[in-house]
Parts: sequence; structure tokens; C-alpha cells
Amino acid sequence: MAVLITDSCINCDACIEECPATAIVSADESPLSDGEYTYVKPEKCIECVDAAVPKCADVCPTEDCIVWDMPYVADYNDYFVLSDRYVIREHKKKGLMSPEVSPMPWRENIAMEQREAHVSVGQTLKLYN
Repeated sequence: MAVLITDSCINCDACIEECPATAIVSADESPLSDGEYTYVKPEKCIECVDAAVPKCADVCPTEDCIVWDMPYVADYNDYFVLSDRYVIREHKKKGLMSPEVSPMPWRENIAMEQREAHVSVGQTLKLYN
């Protein structure tokens, strides 16, 4: 995974259509029982590693709404699986699509300290003046 949409989200859903991995859903489709804003499925997010910036952050009208989260890799399996911030999809044959089962690509140039602190994608990649 690696990006997280914060509670500053205004639910404009601009990011949903931009996501090449179809990892973003509206608040109404959030798997969280108390989902109040647009949600990123960590098991599908690819951080747009092949683009200059994550497409969701590039189109988001709310400054600092999209932040870095931990990479969706085996080292952070418990972080995602045991979190109340996420609901990981369960595949009929493969089971829980955890980071151990299905790791995702991530931007290694983003420091772990920035990820732990949930630093804004826009601030890190200088999307804002």
C-alpha cells in the first residue's frame, strides 16, 4: 500500500477514477464499518511507482489529504492485518490477501520515518508551493 486518505478528505471522489489499480473506493463502498471518507485498499495500491507522483495525490483538491503509509510488504504484515484502519480483502482460493501473500510495489525513496509519521504525499513530492 503506502498511501492513506485522511479525515481531511472532502469525499469529492476525484481520486477514484485516476487510480490505475482501482484501489480507491468511495466512502459508501468503504469496507470499514464506520467509513466516513474515501478509502484506499492497501492490498491493491501500487503507489503509482511508474509515475512521477501517485495519481490520487496529483488530482486531490485537498492539500495534505493523502499521506504515506507503510509499504505493503511482508515486514509490515501485522501492521496491516491487525490494524483497525484497514480491512484486507479475502480471496476465495488464496485466502487473506495480506502483505505476506500479495506484496505490492512501493517507492523505496520515501523514508520509513516519513511513512511512520504519515507525511503528506504532496509535501514530500512537492506538489504544493
